[in-house]
Amino acid sequence: MPRSPLQQRHGLDAAWVRTPDNLPEAPHWATMRDFLRDRLSDRAPVDEMLAAGAFVDQAGRPWTGTETYRPHTMVWFHRDLPAEPQVPFEVAVLHADERLVVVDKPHFLATTPRGVHVRQTALVRLRETLGLPELAPVHRLDRLTAGVVVFTTQRVWRGPYAELFCTHQVHKTYEALAPYDPSMSFPRTAVSRIEKPRGSLQALLVDGEPNAETLIELVEVHGGHARYRLTPRTGKTHQLRLQLAGLGLAILGDPLYPDVLDVTGDDFSTPLRLVARELTFTDPIDGEVREFASRMPLTWP
Repeated sequence: MPRSPLQQRHGLDAAWVRTPDNLPEAPHWATMRDFLRDRLSDRAPVDEMLAAGAFVDQAGRPWTGTETYRPHTMVWFHRDLPAEPQVPFEVAVLHADERLVVVDKPHFLATTPRGVHVRQTALVRLRETLGLPELAPVHRLDRLTAGVVVFTTQRVWRGPYAELFCTHQVHKTYEALAPYDPSMSFPRTAVSRIEKPRGSLQALLVDGEPNAETLIELVEVHGGHARYRLTPRTGKTHQLRLQLAGLGLAILGDPLYPDVLDVTGDDFSTPLRLVARELTFTDPIDGEVREFASRMPLTWP
């Protein structure tokens, strides 16, 4: 991707669309306005934005819309942002240096913009507060999981650190609160196959070749509940939540497993009792062993 000619706004990069190649089977538009209205009219007020000079080309020159349609051309713009509920929890910085920013992400805050969660994300908040426009995560936690997340400060550093996570060279442990079943023995390893159907909120445990493995250890018991240490050896979507629920030990506060609950986006009363507690890896730049630990508490019910 070429670099955007537009500066970030509210910590967010500009959006873009690229016109298709001028192939025989491609749609044909007379003007750039026709193309933009066809592609974006359901998401943006195209004519108003053209009048305001809000669409620009790769050189930063505004499109008027009257230009003859140009194939294989970039159009850049900033989207209007929808209103979002304010997530009332702070992102704590655990470590910062020239290459990395490591944070303790709270529950209910997404790592990166997605869907209705845009400004209320760890990435956007940190870009604004730290003044680091190229800040980017090298891995992700889902919105309801709290704990350690690693970001790189500049684009040049992202590749080497992201490679560690992609090639499973990072040791991660989580902690969770869930029901206690005295008939079950620990430690135990959950091995299963997980698939997530397109459009489904839930991932599923299905028959077939296993693709998900987690070591589950019992740490302490408190009445009818227990604290578990979870060491995933793979990284499937919702792996820990789904595997514990499959054992009849659904994590406390989980609105997806075993059943989908109707929870509004501004309800922060019941956090998922799951924290990415520790993360360790060998730094690919200087060979130093890096160890980070979340301070996020797990509250017993």
